[in-house]
Amino acid sequence: MAKAEIGIIGGSGLYNMDGLTDVTEVSIKTPFGDPSEVFALGTLEGRKVAFLARHGKGHRILPSELNFKANIYAMKSLGVTSILSVSAVGSLKEEHKPTDFVIPDQFIDRTFARSATFFGDGVVGHIAFADPVCPIVSDVFAKACAEVGVVGKRGGTYICMEGPQFSTRAESNLYRSWGADIIGMTNLQEAKLAREAEISYATLAMVTDYDCWREGHDDVTIEQVIAVMHQNSGNAQKVVKAAVRLMPADLSASPAQTAAKFAIMTDRAAIPAATKAKLDLLYGKYW
Repeated sequence: MAKAEIGIIGGSGLYNMDGLTDVTEVSIKTPFGDPSEVFALGTLEGRKVAFLARHGKGHRILPSELNFKANIYAMKSLGVTSILSVSAVGSLKEEHKPTDFVIPDQFIDRTFARSATFFGDGVVGHIAFADPVCPIVSDVFAKACAEVGVVGKRGGTYICMEGPQFSTRAESNLYRSWGADIIGMTNLQEAKLAREAEISYATLAMVTDYDCWREGHDDVTIEQVIAVMHQNSGNAQKVVKAAVRLMPADLSASPAQTAAKFAIMTDRAAIPAATKAKLDLLYGKYW
């Protein structure tokens, strides 16, 4: 199977990657089911990359329906060591305007219907997650934004909500009272699973709207979101392209790369053979 070094997950408004050459589409089966879509493998800025449309071609998969485990496992099977994630978000602060990009460094989980761990089925593991994104990849995103000339704010808290409905006004104001910066529906599970898979991960969050808290700002409509998404997607293409070029080849300094080294609590002899086989790609070196 063709291999890749850098993974790109394109969210709402980013369904393909401009500039990708020598493209091969690869369908990957995983022990956790099928990923969102076939992977586009190719070369971008001289680097081998794997692009995945998070919601599938035609945007047909709800946030709650996403098979996050299959998506991240498939990235790992391709040899990906870092993931550049791009997603649309709402702003919870006046300072984060539509068309701005935010590179969050914290998450708050408000989901309730999702699985976000590879552990289970006879193996217990606990991953440190105090700092949930890779500082190296975040820095790459920030440098890429500066190079391209778009607003890219480093740091901030991302509320991950269940959806698919947008927030109520009460919820939006509650999240603002917590000091949160942006709100979306997808990135926390990716971040958790990428950390368990020892892949360095960060998010480029594209602000599309002010959620529904802002006085004088119309309630969020899908028409408004789509209009801004089209503008954001062009800038995101440029930022991701620059980020791929700027990504260090050596990520050994990233805490994500050895995150599972001491995670597994279960006696190795007690782990079922089927579970060992399923997770061998991820943790075989620790058995």
